[in-house]
Amino acid sequence: MHYHLFPRKKPNLLSLIIPCYNEEEVLDILKKRLKEIIPKFQIKTEIILINDGSSDMTIVGLMQWAKEDPNVRVISLARNFGHQIAVTAGMDHARGDAVVVMDADLQDPPEIILEMLKKYEEGYDVIYGQRLARSGESVFKKITAWAFYRLMKILVHKDLPLDSGDFRLISRRCLDALNGLRENHRFLRGMNAWIGFPQAPVYYNRDARVAGETKYPLQKMLKLAMNAAVSFSPLPLRFSLGLGIVVAVIGFAVGVYALFRAFQHFILEMPIVYNPGWATIVTLICLIGGSILISIGILGEYVARIFEESKGRPLYVVEFTEGMTTKTKSKKLSR
Repeated sequence: MHYHLFPRKKPNLLSLIIPCYNEEEVLDILKKRLKEIIPKFQIKTEIILINDGSSDMTIVGLMQWAKEDPNVRVISLARNFGHQIAVTAGMDHARGDAVVVMDADLQDPPEIILEMLKKYEEGYDVIYGQRLARSGESVFKKITAWAFYRLMKILVHKDLPLDSGDFRLISRRCLDALNGLRENHRFLRGMNAWIGFPQAPVYYNRDARVAGETKYPLQKMLKLAMNAAVSFSPLPLRFSLGLGIVVAVIGFAVGVYALFRAFQHFILEMPIVYNPGWATIVTLICLIGGSILISIGILGEYVARIFEESKGRPLYVVEFTEGMTTKTKSKKLSR
């Protein structure tokens, strides 16, 4: 896609947004890597660490980090709200002219941020990391991830980049637009594509986790895919309509075939084996019943989301914050 770009200076302040859920094993390594790379940015940088209801000692490590570094702010959510909501909480609190969203596990190397900053200076508002290879992951994980991104491109948005997660740099004007989108079921990658500001990739090889276990097993990937599909696209509803049409055509064909066999047996008195009724009835019941249940299930997903959005609840609740005592949006729980 062609964009008209306006070059600009580096951001005066860069915000690093890092959601953390049971990441006590990686915090020391993360802290060391960031201390090494941040001086190379040559700009003032704040680190926003979101504790997403961790059940281990993650919060202890985060609080200690905030006490050691005046540029660190910890936001502890009252419970586990999920990765996308945790990132949203970080974006609400970010003060920077640009923000970088990254995970704590260091699979996405923070050194890539240097390349993202160069793209930012060229005028791009969203610079996303696009993976060329994925180290330390099973064949099954790689296959499911490959299928996930291609399915999302079909269901969510035609401009959704393939093989890119939430690791990205976002300009302030794009961030303000994102913060105005307050739906409960969030798919931030799709929301970035929907907004439409100039976007560009930075290619890299994804590393293995430095410690701990993945926070996106197959079950969570499927849930994220369902949220993205239902939140962004009417395609599942159209699929159920198409399925109903196909089942109706098949049912009509089976009915015609049954009438034809009955005509052969009773009118033409042909010597054929004819079992009246039961096979046709069972076939039609299974086809029609299955299609109805699928359609109701898909429709129910949309209705459930309408119900949840209508409540008007806040996306998250902050239990407490630590570090950088500045006025932010931390206590604003409106939508």
